[in-house]
Amino acid sequence: MIRIFKNLKKRDWIGIMTCAGLVVVQVWLDLTMPDYTQKLSKSVSAGSIVMNEVWKNGGMMLLCALGSMVASICCGFFAARIAANFAKTLREKLYGHIMEFSNSEINKFSTPSLITRTTNDVVQMQMLIAMGMQIIIKAPITAVWAITKISSTSVEWTTAILICVGIMVATILTLVLFAYPKFKQIQTLTDRLNDTTRENISGVRVVRAFNAEQYQEGKFDAVNSAITKNNLFTSRIMGFMFPVMSLSMSGLTLAIYWVGAYLINGAEVMERAEVIGNMTAFTQYALQVVAAFMMLIAIFIILPRAMVSAKRINEVLDTPCGITYPETSDSKASAKKGGEIEFRNVSFSYQDSGEPCLRNLNFKIASGETFAIIGATGTGKTTLVNLIPRFYDVTDGKITIDGKDIRNVSQHELREKLGYVPQKAVLFSGDIASNILYGNPDGSEAEMIEAATIAQATEFIDQKKKKYKSPISQGGANVSGGQKQRLSIARA
Repeated sequence: MIRIFKNLKKRDWIGIMTCAGLVVVQVWLDLTMPDYTQKLSKSVSAGSIVMNEVWKNGGMMLLCALGSMVASICCGFFAARIAANFAKTLREKLYGHIMEFSNSEINKFSTPSLITRTTNDVVQMQMLIAMGMQIIIKAPITAVWAITKISSTSVEWTTAILICVGIMVATILTLVLFAYPKFKQIQTLTDRLNDTTRENISGVRVVRAFNAEQYQEGKFDAVNSAITKNNLFTSRIMGFMFPVMSLSMSGLTLAIYWVGAYLINGAEVMERAEVIGNMTAFTQYALQVVAAFMMLIAIFIILPRAMVSAKRINEVLDTPCGITYPETSDSKASAKKGGEIEFRNVSFSYQDSGEPCLRNLNFKIASGETFAIIGATGTGKTTLVNLIPRFYDVTDGKITIDGKDIRNVSQHELREKLGYVPQKAVLFSGDIASNILYGNPDGSEAEMIEAATIAQATEFIDQKKKKYKSPISQGGANVSGGQKQRLSIARA
């Protein structure tokens, strides 16, 4: 949890210090009000009350309340700003790091899990910062400060509040220990729910074609029910805290008045006004302490889930990219150009596989030559192609383009030489022009039309009303499979 806060920027730490200062001011004002209540109570009990005294002390109480409100509003503003900036920083780092992942790292986490970590887990951290900036700082300061102020008033009253605090702390710690494992399961199940939902939606045509709706609903219901059971368990656990806190607060109030009655009966007549004033102030102090722990409950509802989210975010950020690129290309390598590709004793095996799927491949593809890879299903044809753009790295041997080892070439230079058409055509939201020019955004209109002509895509593009400005929905859902493939070829 602590490591993730290293992503806070300097301006965020300045905001945190400002919030801490505002919280101290707010607590001081809140704990000053009972002093004026004490004075009023003493005057009333002694029978010497005058309206000037009421207006004076009452006015100071109102000023303290107003100042506390202003400090609370300012603290909330800074906390919300810090939380939003922190969430933005986390999302940027996660997204940038994931974009550098090779296929091996993406397969390790799975796409739905990476999406959940970039969205849901970051939101959990944002909520913790937004609420914690005010509550986590305020609650302990309030509790310690209030107990310090009342500790010199009466040993009996101080003992009563310490017993109440002990009960509340023990209750919170016990319940959190039970809830934390369940919150961890909830985040894992959320990944599975996203995975199942994504699978059902992306394959909805196949599901309907095979009348498999009930089967898919069963898979979804299994995960959904598991999440529901875990949420119900944690909600019941956390819901148990509020009655305990209410009971503790009521018991503390009763104990204060019981001790107060005992002290008043044992005091001299002239000292009773002092005892009554102290009892009134002590009651307010005690309620401040209990309120501080009531506020902590809200944090302890969020904290276990945030701790799990922080761990999951760190897992992604701490995972090194399996494929690294030099900042500059190897200047000693051959400078010839033309697109010659050569495999030299290339072998490759996946991380979870003991046997290599490619072994000792040696061949050369000359510039301008068409090269076909033919083989049975599962013999590594796709894997071989994925080695060229370094979606995976070779286990042994090397691959060269124009005489340069691709591992000694910068990412930009390597990808600039390649046009890639995946087996499953992928289009992006925008229009036809933006998809064709995806790898060459500065390309001219003539080059775009030439690419579409070579890919035999002009036939359906010219039939559209907006032609190359025709919209493409996410994933190319508004064009046919063949049209997607042709646009994918044109893009390459």
